[in-house]
Amino acid sequence: MKPNKKKYRLLVLSDLYKSSSMMLKSAVGLAKMINAELEVFHVTKPSDIVASENQLSAMRTINSKHKTIDKKIQNLITPIEKDFGINIPYSFAFGNVKNELGAYIKKRRPDIIVLGKRKSKPFNLIGDNITEFVLNAHDGVVLITTDNDVLLPNEEISLGLLNNSKPFLNFAFAEDLMKHIQKPMKSFKIIKNSTAVKEVSKAIDDETIEYVFEQNDGTIKNLSNYLSINNISLLSIDRGQKDPDNAKELIMLDINSIIGKLNTPLLISGK
Repeated sequence: MKPNKKKYRLLVLSDLYKSSSMMLKSAVGLAKMINAELEVFHVTKPSDIVASENQLSAMRTINSKHKTIDKKIQNLITPIEKDFGINIPYSFAFGNVKNELGAYIKKRRPDIIVLGKRKSKPFNLIGDNITEFVLNAHDGVVLITTDNDVLLPNEEISLGLLNNSKPFLNFAFAEDLMKHIQKPMKSFKIIKNSTAVKEVSKAIDDETIEYVFEQNDGTIKNLSNYLSINNISLLSIDRGQKDPDNAKELIMLDINSIIGKLNTPLLISGK
């Protein structure tokens, strides 16, 4: 008998901003593609809701805020549950944002964490850079969504590969996701100074076209333009950033900088 296929765990970290619906739809889309279960988690700082020094008043405020947040999350997930036919469990906590997130990630051990990005800025919750924190705290895959692009389970993904011509080397769910990828895929590489850099090279194989950029001050902007021209709906980044065919030529990328400068959904591999 064939062993049961692993059910991946996907955790959505939401700040309940108005763009959270777009982020959650992308999370649901990915979950359906790779046969994953998902949940939503939110954290609020007590200092942002309790201004009174009176204990009884503070408790009343927390209880009221508890109901408000619970209702807000329900309003977020209920329409999506109906549209996609999926159950989305959720929870939330009051406390230090990074401490609560770190403890929850350790407890739940998700395979994939989903963060949102709005107005070309990394996901920030109560002023903290949660994106960088999650990348350090979570050894698994991170999906960073944008306001404008949604991953839908019934639509093919136009995939871009950054500094790696071998798609999904470090993604356990690669086989499932590849069923939803348009062909040809686009490979984007940023290399060291060269006298013979071509913006577009010949196809690597029957399924991949490669674009090569020389490292300079305008490289990321140029890359962003090419992602837009090619309608890339998801850019895959390997945290190891090692292409076995071109390891010596490739520039080691600052992933935090890439996240901040590109407005394309990013799928970042585990460590």
